[in-house]
Amino acid sequence: MVMDQAGWHIAQELEVPHNIRLVLLSPYSPEINPAEHIWDALREDCIGNTAFASLEAADKALSKGLRSLESDHERMQSLTGFSWITSISLKAK
Repeated sequence: MVMDQAGWHIAQELEVPHNIRLVLLSPYSPEINPAEHIWDALREDCIGNTAFASLEAADKALSKGLRSLESDHERMQSLTGFSWITSISLKAK
């Protein structure tokens, strides 16, 4: 699991299951966090400069945007496929 080191993301007593490995990003470096790039794409394509009538309407717009990104493998690769990510072994230690 890739995590940034924002203070509210770090638990003092976190017990990491044996089949999970944490990859901590450098502090104060949102540009290398793949999730930030997904949010940027969603803001640009789906929710930017939009006033929603309800929370449900915002949720629907975000869900539609996420489904669109999920189905566009090439775009997701370009947004999140940094060399440091693609070089991580997926085999649990």
